[in-house]
Amino acid sequence: MFSRRALASVTASAAVVSTAAYLSIQNARADQQKLTSIPPAPKIAAAPPARKDLITRLSKSNPANPDEIYDILVVGGGATGAGVALDAASRGLKVALLERDDFSCGTSSRSTKLIHGGVRYLEKAVFNLDYSQYLLVKEALHERKVFLDIAPHLSFALPIMIPAHKWWELPYFYIGVKAYDFLAGKQNLESAYLMTKGKALEAFPQLNPETLKGAIVYYDGSHNDARMNVSLALTAIDQGATVLNHVEVTGIQKDEKTGQINGVIARDLESSDPNSTISISAKSVVNATGPFTDSIRKLDDGKTKEIVAPSSGVHVILPGYYTPKKLGLLDAATSDGRVIFFLPWQGSTIAGTTDNPTALSANPTPSEEDIQFILNEIKDYFKGTMEVRREDVLAAWSGIRPLVRDPKAKNTESLVRNHLITVSDSGLITIAGGKWTTYRQMAEETVEECIKLNDLKPPHSTATESLKLVGGDGWNNLQYIHLIQKYNLTPEVAKHLSENYGTRAFTVAEFLEQPAVPQSDKVSLATATAGKQLIAPYPFLYAEIKYATKYEYATTAVDFLARRTRLAFLDCRAAYEVLPDVVDVMAKELDWSAERRAKELTDGVEYLKGMGLQLKN
Repeated sequence: MFSRRALASVTASAAVVSTAAYLSIQNARADQQKLTSIPPAPKIAAAPPARKDLITRLSKSNPANPDEIYDILVVGGGATGAGVALDAASRGLKVALLERDDFSCGTSSRSTKLIHGGVRYLEKAVFNLDYSQYLLVKEALHERKVFLDIAPHLSFALPIMIPAHKWWELPYFYIGVKAYDFLAGKQNLESAYLMTKGKALEAFPQLNPETLKGAIVYYDGSHNDARMNVSLALTAIDQGATVLNHVEVTGIQKDEKTGQINGVIARDLESSDPNSTISISAKSVVNATGPFTDSIRKLDDGKTKEIVAPSSGVHVILPGYYTPKKLGLLDAATSDGRVIFFLPWQGSTIAGTTDNPTALSANPTPSEEDIQFILNEIKDYFKGTMEVRREDVLAAWSGIRPLVRDPKAKNTESLVRNHLITVSDSGLITIAGGKWTTYRQMAEETVEECIKLNDLKPPHSTATESLKLVGGDGWNNLQYIHLIQKYNLTPEVAKHLSENYGTRAFTVAEFLEQPAVPQSDKVSLATATAGKQLIAPYPFLYAEIKYATKYEYATTAVDFLARRTRLAFLDCRAAYEVLPDVVDVMAKELDWSAERRAKELTDGVEYLKGMGLQLKN
């Protein structure tokens, strides 16, 4: 039974909530009214430097050519490594980046797809009176807004519901998310608000009405992580950096007198001669290899202590009907205390994540135990409303989170909460830990360390806080209409191209097999046919294969299926079915031999097994 004071408090809270909800609706309408006209169609983008030209650049960097020595050489092409390359290049420094596999091939493509400050960490900061944790959340909220601003086509604000199954949870959650809003300040996305039980069920009908008391809705960001990573790499190239995937660092070079690092030895894995190596000189070498951080550190010093504690996070992909199209859900009270998200993404639903210690692997495979744990949590939430079946899992993946220990800390078992920058005796700069949301801040701090350590003289200050990524400059969420009208595309396909390539969507469309529609023709959306899709019902086009090889450095079938498009993550069986076609098209574009074709098919199947593909014997 509520006291009069409690009822008065609830009434006052309801009034505040109503006002916040009203203002949120009015702000959303105002934002919509800003888009009163369709911006002009962007120009076709010029192709970036050919891969062979980038390799030539690398080979010129040696002591005999002082002007060709790189200021910073980055090892690792994930979110952090690509961010470092972009930050350094934006300052006018001479930069190279080498990635052994592909951009975003590991942890950076296997995230929960959230851009967030960490509402859970704020709770810990408050209850533990932890000021450092508070600062981490505040910094991440700042970076969240920057993230959405520089990549508007790849990221968006996402409302996330926290269902309440006990009456006391409503004010508790509400206070927490309003504190989250307050901490974001002017950089807040939208105001959190309270939902009655009826409104919550109307918005998310899959929830169990027997136990639901109401819900709180707050806002964070969501994005397409692998395409974001590729865009970072392409933007760095656009800024003058030499960025290459499928180039492996096999050794560290050091000055014979001082013992300081002055470059690396690398091997081009796409070369016809697998034994040939390239010697590359650099003033600074940055180790940004995520879970494989210690392998590069041991190339520098074989006796160094390991600092990475790998932890696996498993996600599953379910059909889109598991969540509303534009509303996620946070389960704050799972059976074992871990948080589970249900999030709409690319027309499907992501559910996850787990958090377990794991061994390192280039292609980690989710365990059946972890998949069943996630499904069982969903069953509890959706009890009585829908059947949750194992066969509904379209794909599943395991990402390795590189938790790190500070080697200088007295307690070597403790893990740092965010990211860590260390410098070895020979000058190897290692950046490890962190999360997608703060990649830009981590990159900036790493470049500052390079500048200080090696007395570099950048011509400019960093510009990454306002630098739009390729495809983002001039993008508007109505530009897909131009794609429909000019190229006879369906709205679904046009939106896919616009939201994954930004203004570069028009360049992708130039690879369509059918010519542009003559202005005199009247095209019905019901009869739009241009652009052959890889496989229904997914909007990915064959034209994207050619674009990926010419503009985005896709050199393997897995590069395309997993990271240039996200088909392998959305439906591993569908990716398996189109794998032979993708190999055929890429073979023609890249002049593959019969042996290379066979290898691509074998490697593709093995990768998809790691994404949950199950083949009958």
